[in-house]
Amino acid sequence: MPAQRSLGLATTTSIVVGNMVGSGVFLLPASLAVYGAYSLWGWGFSTVGALLLAWVFSNLSRRLTRAGGPYAYPREAFGDFAGFLIAWIYWLSILGTNAAVSVAFVSYLTVFVPILGSVPLYGGLAAIAAVWLLTALNIWGVRAAGNLQLVTVILKLAPLLALAIFGVFYFDPKLLTTAHVTVSAASAVNTTAAFTMWAFLGLECATVPAAHVKNPEKTIPRATLLGTAIAAAFYIGCTTVVMGMVPGTALAHSNAPFADAARIMWGHWGAWIIAATAMISCFGTLNGWLLMQGQFPKAVADDGLFPQLFARGERRGAPAYGMIISSIIATLLIVMNYSHGLVAMFNVLILLTTFFVLVPYMLCSMAEIVLSRGQKRPGKSPLPNLVVACLAFAFALWAAAGTGKDSLYWGTLLLLVGIPIFVWQKHRRIPPVTAPAKSLESNIG
Repeated sequence: MPAQRSLGLATTTSIVVGNMVGSGVFLLPASLAVYGAYSLWGWGFSTVGALLLAWVFSNLSRRLTRAGGPYAYPREAFGDFAGFLIAWIYWLSILGTNAAVSVAFVSYLTVFVPILGSVPLYGGLAAIAAVWLLTALNIWGVRAAGNLQLVTVILKLAPLLALAIFGVFYFDPKLLTTAHVTVSAASAVNTTAAFTMWAFLGLECATVPAAHVKNPEKTIPRATLLGTAIAAAFYIGCTTVVMGMVPGTALAHSNAPFADAARIMWGHWGAWIIAATAMISCFGTLNGWLLMQGQFPKAVADDGLFPQLFARGERRGAPAYGMIISSIIATLLIVMNYSHGLVAMFNVLILLTTFFVLVPYMLCSMAEIVLSRGQKRPGKSPLPNLVVACLAFAFALWAAAGTGKDSLYWGTLLLLVGIPIFVWQKHRRIPPVTAPAKSLESNIG
């Protein structure tokens, strides 16, 4: 029985916005503080890049309806090896996302428990506790794990939107120009674009299956692009207002920049409301990505490209072994960086994670070129889509360079670590070739 097409443009757009606006925006003002007005240029470039990538993914969703998203497209275009590499690094990006989101959650928890921000060990332990609490909820199938995803877009956006609107009356543009930038303008813009691209990660998850959307060929591309544009306007407005309210020196070391801005306008009660909103959003986002960290490798394991361990131990729909392995690695990422403090730890994690995701984005852009060759529509030139795909690839490459040498170094090493796993999986799937007995005898002597 075909699925009922019940999702229109408004509903589909709200899904796009809801999936993108999670924890990414809540600590970015602190990350961008040292770059001042250059961060606005970074936001501009990342917005254009995100719209280009949204266009690519909306096209790919029409060309290939198979499950797997950014992993399925390169595999279809380039084969199992490319599919495995993208699946491997995308899985690592999910783990990095979970580590970063847990840190963002704890950063806003410091409004209520200040010692978590002043003692790095306590902050790191709290982030790890958040990861394992939600891991346990997902493994045991507790209904509360699913209910956390019912947090609406209105609940996420309303308090921050109010802060952005009323914060205009407290906005001081001089605060954006007093940052002491120690790098060149080009480098500052490149780096801020990499930081701000973090907020757009997940746009590839927002494409709704065409079977459930009214007039999908038009609705899905429009909703993806419109949702990305709405999220961009929200991000830029909110972060700019906060950066124009809190002095850069204080903002750069703030564990809860939106709460600090709310405190200036409304006092402690305003800071508590914003902090609570951020915590709810971060906790819900962490829950959703923890679900992904189990289901995504299971899907790849079911295709034979990941070890079958990731598909085992299923309990009420949750692959327990895959969840546990994933959370162990996310914990190690937190342990490796906790000594830097919450903001610095967040910065390291989001730059590494951004690199992890930009690699699949680049391959998906190239997959769009390959897959479009066999699906030319009569009377419609493929040139615009090809140009967009090339621009999206160029942007993703440029943004990857902005993540910094450390992210490129460690990210590349972790990507290469996956190759032996692919070889092992390939070795197990291909039976050994044995020569016929007669042929062997003829070769003796």
